[in-house]
Amino acid sequence: MYKNVLKKLRLFTTIVILFVCLCFSAKAQLSLTGQLRTRGELRDGYGTLEAIGSKDAAFIAQRTRLTFNYKSSHLIFQTSIQDVRLWGQDASTITPADGSKLAIHEAWAEIILSNKKDTAFKVSPFDYFAVKVGRQELVYDDERLLGASDWLSQARRHDAIVFKLLQKGWQIDLGVAFNQNTDAINYNGTYYTPANVPATVKDSKGNLVNTPAGFIPLINSSGISAKNGSPAFLNPPGSNALNQNYKALQYLYAAKKFGKTKVSGLFLADQFGKYILDSVKNTSGTDVGYVYGKRFNQAGVNTRYTTGLLVNPVFGDKNQWAFNGGYYYQGGHDKDGLKLNAYTYTLALSYKSSRLAYTGGLDVLSGNDAFSTSAENHRFDPLYGSPHKFWGYMDYFYASSGSPLGGLIDPYLKLKYTSANNRLTTELAGHYFSLADNQKDINGAAVGKHLGTELDFTAGYKLNKFTGVDVGLSYMAATASMEYAKNITPLTARLKPVWAFLQINIKPEFLNK
Repeated sequence: MYKNVLKKLRLFTTIVILFVCLCFSAKAQLSLTGQLRTRGELRDGYGTLEAIGSKDAAFIAQRTRLTFNYKSSHLIFQTSIQDVRLWGQDASTITPADGSKLAIHEAWAEIILSNKKDTAFKVSPFDYFAVKVGRQELVYDDERLLGASDWLSQARRHDAIVFKLLQKGWQIDLGVAFNQNTDAINYNGTYYTPANVPATVKDSKGNLVNTPAGFIPLINSSGISAKNGSPAFLNPPGSNALNQNYKALQYLYAAKKFGKTKVSGLFLADQFGKYILDSVKNTSGTDVGYVYGKRFNQAGVNTRYTTGLLVNPVFGDKNQWAFNGGYYYQGGHDKDGLKLNAYTYTLALSYKSSRLAYTGGLDVLSGNDAFSTSAENHRFDPLYGSPHKFWGYMDYFYASSGSPLGGLIDPYLKLKYTSANNRLTTELAGHYFSLADNQKDINGAAVGKHLGTELDFTAGYKLNKFTGVDVGLSYMAATASMEYAKNITPLTARLKPVWAFLQINIKPEFLNK
């Protein structure tokens, strides 16, 4: 057995060596990079308020990534393999039953069909035109709506095909994705259950059972299946959450620079499978419970579309002023089939000297007015972006922890320092979070719109060209309204949450001398 393994290993090594030699002989570019990112966190209210009397949480997470990239005149090929886990999540001696967390983060090829800068092309009708197909990150502009969400250990990727065009200063990308759960021969239709559904759930009596096939369970704040929904779904997470995957997605992105001003536009449509509310009976001894949830076995889809513009002019040379302004509208129907009429806008002004950068800005995301009789959904969903970058590092809003039904208003200030050798950076940011629209308490009375004030301090230091160390400390002074916004029983949570982290990020380039 071991001899066969060794033979296969030698064969694989030989193939890799021959491939590398072939690449160099063909004057192709080859890179092999790695990443070992280890981050320890102390949580006392990260993502949501902690109950009075609860204890702090602490853990160390690690992402290990190996990225291979091959580039020639007519092809770019990249594969990124990553392993994500917590320290101690597996026993020191694991068994096959423990499963594997090794996954393909990226696996794509970019077929280059036209490139005027490359003499290998005798005819190039466009400055650059290529088709990128496979598992890939979709990253555009400031990552507000489409981003890698790299703060998360698992990050984000899409299985998609993207047509990429560069012509006379214009960038135009057209992307398409289509998701399915199985390729079984006897599987009929294209019904799709959003991915990453929990493997187990508690039934209505608290018994732990396997999640029924085709289900997303409805659970209450105790994790128990709830027939009529629950407070946990009053302010459900949006598309950045773990179980909100789309059935299909299409987008058109266009951008151009006019001097020092960049203007970009996005039109994106995503479709979600339709469902019915259903239940599955579970018998545990004499105890009879039910699992209530959404069963995705209905024909058709709910289509949502998002469109808007982002403008980024820059003024000056050494001491630069920069403005960032954008507006996006969301219409169609949300994933639950409700008619959608929502918007967001962002405004920011920055000034950068040789060492310091100052930024003041305002983000507004529309929400639902709890006192309105409108049947439309007015809550804007920031799609598949990187929310950690925008609405506070404690991830209270539009991350997997959920977002307020009443939307969000976030005026903020940031001060950033960069050392002369660019090895040290520090930043202090302040956010003043408020609801964009009215929200009711459990008695039907309006709650105060101010949710809390968050302060984030971060610092990063480059030890060498491939190793960086980052630290952060965040504090929030929350109001009682934050309990309603996070679906917590009033007067049961601590309103002064704290969060801290220490991260080591190692990114070697193995083939560079």
